Parts: sequence; structure tokens; C-alpha cells
Amino acid sequence: MINAPKTIRENLRFLCAEIDGQLIQLEAFFKEPTAATARRIMDRAGYAHNLKSRILAACVQQMAGARKNDRKHLTLRSLEFVATDLQRIANLVRQSLRHAERIETFVTLEPERYPAIVSRVRQGVARIEDALLSRDSEKAIEIGQLQNKIEADYRKLFKAYTRDMRNPDRLPADIANSLLVASEFQRMGESLRAISEALISANIGQAVNFERYFALQSLMSDLDTASDDVTIETIAETRSGSSISAIKDKKTETVTAVFKDGDKSKVKEERQGVKSWHSIYPGLAPKILSYRKRDQSAALLIEHLPGLTFEHIVLNEGDALRNQALASLSRTLKDVWKQTRTAEPADLGSMQQLGKRLGDVRRVHPEFKETGIHFAGETLPSLDALITEAADREARVTAPFSVYIHGDFNVDNIIYDPGENRIHFVDLHRSRYMDYVQDVSVFMVSNYRLQVLDRETRRRISDVSLAFYKSVRAFARKQGDDTFEYRLALGLARSFATSTRFILDKSHARRMWLRARYLIEQALACPPGAEARFRLQMKEIFVD
Repeated sequence: MINAPKTIRENLRFLCAEIDGQLIQLEAFFKEPTAATARRIMDRAGYAHNLKSRILAACVQQMAGARKNDRKHLTLRSLEFVATDLQRIANLVRQSLRHAERIETFVTLEPERYPAIVSRVRQGVARIEDALLSRDSEKAIEIGQLQNKIEADYRKLFKAYTRDMRNPDRLPADIANSLLVASEFQRMGESLRAISEALISANIGQAVNFERYFALQSLMSDLDTASDDVTIETIAETRSGSSISAIKDKKTETVTAVFKDGDKSKVKEERQGVKSWHSIYPGLAPKILSYRKRDQSAALLIEHLPGLTFEHIVLNEGDALRNQALASLSRTLKDVWKQTRTAEPADLGSMQQLGKRLGDVRRVHPEFKETGIHFAGETLPSLDALITEAADREARVTAPFSVYIHGDFNVDNIIYDPGENRIHFVDLHRSRYMDYVQDVSVFMVSNYRLQVLDRETRRRISDVSLAFYKSVRAFARKQGDDTFEYRLALGLARSFATSTRFILDKSHARRMWLRARYLIEQALACPPGAEARFRLQMKEIFVD
């Protein structure tokens, strides 16, 4: 961690000392509850607030000259969290005192139990400055581990107070206030843990909680690399709640592995998806270097794949590399589809998927909620009605075969290695046997939805989409898939409409929404039984 500026260090020291002083007074109150002691605590409220405000102001001033993702910015943000939680402890001290003062029969509180708990909180506060200056994550962990002891103390108190509810000699109001006092100490333990996590985050250069840190430490042991020899840099945070980080060698700045953690079920699906790809088509997915699970979370250490994401290539590279990457992608997909083809028909179900996502879309774009469209004296059906009708049609038009698909085939989940002229897939938790139109439609719309609106970039995006479509259409014809274009129309409609929930640009989202409606209307205009003769006008759809 970088050295904190002197003004922040000094004010943090004063703040820790002030909180410790208030805790000492609170401990004295439990031993001998007097109005004078209570007043001394209440009168100190403003000083802790002022110290916290000074720290936050200094952090904001320092962050003005720091890039958002560099270590200095993260350290300053962590110091903000530390100061905020310290002041929260001061607030909790006063709250616990207010509850205690309302207890008529003070013995109900069992005040003799509280000095030991106050002592635990004081231990945590006393260790903050040392953990900060020494940049020692183990010392920071010790602060957070005090929460477990405070939580155990709270549970014992809770059990004692609830038992007293059956005691006719105890006043219900006294028991209620005693429970509130205990609850404030439980929250002090939570603040110590939050402070601990902020200090650890500053040390390793990555925002982490306890579970994530322990998972990372455990996985790092499998790399035979000391945590002090690497830096950790966030790559992405997925919509499913997972975090993805690059682990870099401090000296060479080369990425040695990728760390992914999140909900246990999601990470488990990712692991299973990678293992499936290794058995079905070796070399396409990254290797899993290590896997750990802890309670309801889990983590993977994944091989770092060299190359560029397809999104980067489309937006930043020249025509030659883009065409090379697209050719490699088309070749790889056709090979995968041929090798994994089964005779089992596949139901795309895109209209059902769209129907389930409409609520999410309209929470972002309430203007897309329609009961019908009135135009030139005519009333056109709502999109909801069109989706219901199209779902019935789609159910009768299945793919003649199944293939193994990626399942989330966005442009940022495809990596091209120019040196080896190879394609790799990442984020594989949705892989399964399915209609290949699912991946085709997702890929094409993930290109279109890229929020870069200058004319030259939009031309490149449309060129990629059209070239990819022509390649896949040729594959479909060779495989005798006569209804490919009909299913693709509905798949594209689904992807256009559902993707608008990630687009805040109103005009761009509306272009996508109108394309979805147009495609569904075109599919419904095709007479039943004539789906094999249906043709898409791709230039109308993908050229802005």
C-alpha cells in the first residue's frame, strides 16, 4: 500500500484515540452508571465527526489527481471507509448509552458482562494504525476476527435476555432496552470487520471481503507464488455478481493467472462448463489451475489466455486483423458444431426467454410498455401480443439437430490470439447442447449494441455482423437446416429486445427495440409451413 498523506495519518490517529477515549468512558458507565459519565460521552459527539470529515476531505483532494483504478485511488477509498466506520463506532457508543439510560432496574442489563466486550472493541481500534502503517494484512485480519468473538458475546447476552422474558420480576421495557444495547455492540463488531476488509483491500490493491481474501490466499498457494510478489487488478464484474481479476507479477507486469470468485452455484457452473469443453473440444477453454469453495462462495484460479477480446478487435484494430479473427472464429465454430452435432432436435425458445425478460427491460425503459400502437386510424398489436403469437409459431419450428454451444456468446467472451491464430472461449457457465442459433444471435447483437456511435465504427460493426451471418448461413445450408433464417429472426429479436436493459442511451435502445418488433412482425407474416422459404434482409437490420 502507498504511504497515506501525513494529514490523513495524523487525523486518523486522533480519531482512533478519540474513539478509544469514548469506549473507556462507556466501560466506566457500565461499572458505575452516573449522569456525569454519560454526559462526557454525549458531549464528545462533534469531535469524532469533525475528524472523520477532515479525513474524507483530504482523501477527496488526493483522489482528484489519481486515476480511478490505480492503487493510490483504492488506498484513499479504503481510508475513507476506515474513517467512516470509526465514526460509526462512536455513534454506536452513544446509541448503546441511550438505551442503557432507559433501563430502570440496571441489573437487568447484566452490566458486569460489558467491560470485556468493550475491551474487544478497544483492541480492534488500537490495532488500526499499526495495521495501516505496517501494510500487514495479517494484522488487519486480526481486527476483523474480533467480530467473531463479539458475535459470540452478543449471542450469550441475547440468550440471557430472552430467558429473562419469563421472569415476572423483570420489566419488559428493561429487557427490550438491554437487547438494544447488545445489538449496538454486535454492530460495532461488524464495523471492525469492515475496517479490516478496507485495510486488506488497500494492501493488495483490490477491493475484497474476508471470503474473497481467504479464497485468493488459498488459491495463490497453488501457484507457488507469494502474495507479496503479485498485484491484483480488476478485469470485470459480471451481472451474476462474480468478480474477475488479473494476477500480475510485480516485477514483469505479466499476467500469471485470472482469479474469479462469486456465488458458489455460479462458479461451480463455470467450472463444469470449462471441464465439459476440455472433454468435447480441447484447447478452446482455459485451464482451471485451482478451485476452492467456502460457505456459499467459491473461487477459481484460471489460466490466463494470451490475445485480444473480439470486442477490442472490432473497436480498435485494423481491417486485416479483424478479418483474420473473424475467419478464425467462423472456422472454429463450424468445426465445433460438426464435431458435437447430435440428431436430437433443439427448441430455441427465444420468445419464451423474451417474455420472461420484459419486466427487467421495462424497469430500465418504462417507455417500452405498450398496450397497442395507433397509427393512421389503425391499431397495431402490442409487442407482448406479438411475442405470445410468435412463441406458438416458434414451438413448431425446431432446429433439426443440436450442437454444443457457448451459451453467452458476447464479443467480450471470445479471445483471439493473433500469434497462434487461435480462438478461445471464456465465461462458460451456460454451455450446453442447444440450437446454434442461440450463439449466432447473441454474437451478432452483442456487436450491434456496442455503444460507439461514430459512423466509421458503426460501419465496421455492421461489416462484422454481416460477414459472420453469411458464413453461418452457408454452414446451415450445407447441413440441410432449412429453417435457419426463420429461427434466427426470432433469436435476433430476443437478443435486440433483452439487450436494451444494458443500454441507457435512449435513441440506441429504441433502435434495438424497433428492430426486435420488426423481426417478430416479419416472422409472423411468413405463412405457416413456409418457414423454409423465409429470408432475412440483414442490411436493413444491421446497417444504421
